[in-house]
Amino acid sequence: MGLLERLRRCYPVAMIVDDIREALKSDPFEPFRVVTSSGESYAVRDPQAVAIMKSRLFVTLPRDRWTFASYLHITAIEKPPNGRTRGPRKR
Repeated sequence: MGLLERLRRCYPVAMIVDDIREALKSDPFEPFRVVTSSGESYAVRDPQAVAIMKSRLFVTLPRDRWTFASYLHITAIEKPPNGRTRGPRKR
């Protein structure tokens, strides 16, 4: 059984679409990231920057670019952490 088959059994496509819809409808809107099986991720900073289609997600990107992400290849919907990240302090 391939990776995509295992992912599909663990996290059905309908759940992915429901999670995306829920993230888009949150009030106030909180930005999130769509992560794909290839390791790419797409930041969604505006709920009007995406369109839920029949078998894939349309995502607009900076600098007048766009992409499609198939629901079968979406592995996670991530919310960014709150607050600062660890690292050297700016002075």
